[in-house]
Amino acid sequence: MQKSLFLALAGVTGIAVTATAWAQNAPGGNAANGKMLFEHVGCYQCHGFAGQGGAAGPKLVPALEFEPFALQLRMPRQLMPPYSPQALSDQQVADIHAFVKSLPGPVNRANVPLLQ
Repeated sequence: MQKSLFLALAGVTGIAVTATAWAQNAPGGNAANGKMLFEHVGCYQCHGFAGQGGAAGPKLVPALEFEPFALQLRMPRQLMPPYSPQALSDQQVADIHAFVKSLPGPVNRANVPLLQ
């Protein structure tokens, strides 16, 4: 029992250390290149051109911080295909993230006169 608990804690600690290192080493992103990659890789097919989501993928705005965003790309929790570093480099992931962060969030209905 103690060995299992130790291994579980070691695994969680290892993940936390890796995520912290990843956060400190996160590359800066280029939103224009990220937009091109978003379209080229096919992200828009499930998430929409404006990150609004659709039947196959959730909305992306407001954007997650880089670490959870990159983790979801690398090890998705649902039906999304994983994008290994061979498929998308960390820099390309940062570029896509920069593009998604540049997308405007949903419009506040109170600010749309036609909806009043």
